Amino acid sequence: MKKKVIAVLMIVVLLVTALAACGKKEEPKQEGAETPVEEASEAKESEEPADAEESEAATADVVNVVALKGPTAMGMIELMDSDGYNVELLAAPDEVAPLIIQGKADIAAVPANLASVIYNKTEGGVQVLNINTLGVIYIIEKGEGVNSVEDLRGKTIFASGQGATPEYALRFILSENGIDPDNDVNIEWKSEHAECLSALLESEEGVAMLPQPFVTTAMTKAEGLRVALDLTEEWNRTQEGAENPSKFLTGVTIVRKEFAEEHPEQVEAFLAAYSESVAFVNENVAEAALLIEAADIVPAAIAEKAIPACNIVFITGSEMKDALAGYLAVLADQNPQSVGGTLPKDDFYYER
Repeated sequence: MKKKVIAVLMIVVLLVTALAACGKKEEPKQEGAETPVEEASEAKESEEPADAEESEAATADVVNVVALKGPTAMGMIELMDSDGYNVELLAAPDEVAPLIIQGKADIAAVPANLASVIYNKTEGGVQVLNINTLGVIYIIEKGEGVNSVEDLRGKTIFASGQGATPEYALRFILSENGIDPDNDVNIEWKSEHAECLSALLESEEGVAMLPQPFVTTAMTKAEGLRVALDLTEEWNRTQEGAENPSKFLTGVTIVRKEFAEEHPEQVEAFLAAYSESVAFVNENVAEAALLIEAADIVPAAIAEKAIPACNIVFITGSEMKDALAGYLAVLADQNPQSVGGTLPKDDFYYER
């Protein structure tokens, strides 16, 4: 009897299990129900290649731009929020060169002579798009003893930028005014602008050579300072009557030649946007100053006062070529290595 009961129970269990399995197979999938794990994994795998392609296409449309924190970056401030540009701000010129040389940046705002150095180092691998900043260097003092370059004779000049544009510019202007930089003045080179200011404040008769916007920063921190000489104006005075006059330049914008050849439309679009940004900064100083502060370049109050003295410009074409070629020639006369050993050839200058 027991055996019969056990057999019946086993049959019942088997029937119930079979019916349950059939019910599970035939149950329709409800609309809106969660996707099973296996199907979700397959869907994810099928979507990944499409997402990767879209990502690569988007990256190809982005122009990677680097600039130094200072007047060159200030001129780009409106451009920084534009679609299609990834703008990175750096603290020192030696951080910029490797990015261009290694192809990690497409366009860079750099000191004018560094553009020539990179051109020579890459054997013509970059072109200059525009001049973005004229001279930004000034002589400041306590009191009112300096009103001309001649008044610098016998003075101690605290300066930074030895072996770079500031030194070459100062030496050129002094020499053109009949002052021997090595014997008629005492140039004390410092490693930072702040050191120059400290030395000036401790000196009775010294002067300091400083760039904008640090000049404005210094004058807000220390009373009794004044701008004695604008070295851009003094440079221009030395060019009066010259057959091929040069300009005192601070910054230019370069592009990798390969990028310019492969993406000419993007280069032209960048130049148009950059031109508009420079105009915006010069014409809307207060508004631009707020954006400059937001980009962590300098506080808005400093930027608003400094912008008019930063000589932010947008110069292209033959005017750019004449001005830059003349400037580089002046530097090369003093030290060929300041431009990378030799002056650039005509292919250095981008033609629109």
